[in-house]
Amino acid sequence: MERNTAPMTPAKRLFDLVCAILLSILLAPVIVLVAMLILVLDGRPIFYISERMRSSTQGFDLVKFRTMKPVAGDSGVSGGDKSDRITRTGAFLRRTRLDEVPQLWNVLRGDISFVGPRPPLRQYVDRFPDLYGRVLQSRPGITGLASIYFHAHEEHLLARTSSREETDAVYSRACIPRKAHLDLIYQENRTVCMDMMVMLKTVFKRLR
Repeated sequence: MERNTAPMTPAKRLFDLVCAILLSILLAPVIVLVAMLILVLDGRPIFYISERMRSSTQGFDLVKFRTMKPVAGDSGVSGGDKSDRITRTGAFLRRTRLDEVPQLWNVLRGDISFVGPRPPLRQYVDRFPDLYGRVLQSRPGITGLASIYFHAHEEHLLARTSSREETDAVYSRACIPRKAHLDLIYQENRTVCMDMMVMLKTVFKRLR
């Protein structure tokens, strides 16, 4: 029988809760400042809410700061075909990954962990059920091995696409299998200590 969500050890859940509460307090001024900047410079909405998957069948609403002009019926990953929609604040937020700070709410809710595979869109889970059936045995996360070692290359690949169809093809062919490989390596070796290492590497990478 399929689990609705990937299991988490009590130690991992406690680690997530403590870190999420502390970071929410520490980053509260940053969250307020970024929200005000988006509101003043780019207008509403401040947040971007998109369905992501935490199991093969169960979705949830992932919360991020909005970095693009909204378009009705938008779908799929972001590539070069959407670059003209990035807002004045969006480029900076994406570069620093401050757009992902609101996901602390998702960690507190238990939708995601700090470390794990990035939660995929439903369309790719439906298209690659066997692969994501394995990947999503780990609770999705804000960061992970794929975020550290493949994110920059993924952005480079997708930045060169010029249509939604091309973006989808490149992402499906070149990105999904490589990210899944790294996600499965994490799954086989995950510990709280490894989570701490991944989080520190993510922070140091952003600081550089």
